[in-house]
Amino acid sequence: MKTLTAILMASALLAPIVSANDREEVDRAAATIQRMQHMPDRGIPRSIMRNAKGFAIVRVYKAGLGISGSIGDGVVVARTKNGWSGPAFIGMGGAGGGPQVGAEATDFVFVLNSRRAVDAFSRRANLTLGGDLSVTAGPVGRDVEADLTPIAAIYTYSQSKGLFLGASIQGAVLGSRPDANKAFYGREVSPGAILAGKVKAPRAAAPLLEALENSGYNGKRVAQR
Repeated sequence: MKTLTAILMASALLAPIVSANDREEVDRAAATIQRMQHMPDRGIPRSIMRNAKGFAIVRVYKAGLGISGSIGDGVVVARTKNGWSGPAFIGMGGAGGGPQVGAEATDFVFVLNSRRAVDAFSRRANLTLGGDLSVTAGPVGRDVEADLTPIAAIYTYSQSKGLFLGASIQGAVLGSRPDANKAFYGREVSPGAILAGKVKAPRAAAPLLEALENSGYNGKRVAQR
């Protein structure tokens, strides 16, 4: 109950801030991927990028009044036999303890290291990080071994922009956003169909797909309409 209360409090506090439309979210995700690649010493190693089965890019807004809570929005993409899928839209909510006051916006990149992780995002049901799927802070830097074996289903990376630093995402809940998917693709589409590469990506997805191609994965992009 305390967790639910914190999430509801944060949602009320942050509602005026979280107002990006679907195209802005996709462009924001592309910019996040590009920024990560410009930090070779503190960025995602190319070996991790090449071996990833998918990525989720989420901006999380956090606020606190005694009990802190957070909400976020973003997209998830998956690697298919034909290249990158189009983006499927997701939301995120969570809570944490501590007498925090203020607001923080943090961009997270979740590296999906297994097909099981991609499958979890393909369902409409919510999933819990650290519960349904193992999650840990990912390795960084250019010296990571190319054959590094992932130790968790999801690696997390972040770039902080807000007023205070530090927030655990263990226990955060992510879920599909059907209305955003419908708005972006112009019709009802399931996250499973999107992430399987069965849905053509709109041209508005081009900046994100190009950023992913330049990140170290040398596959072909999914066809666009």
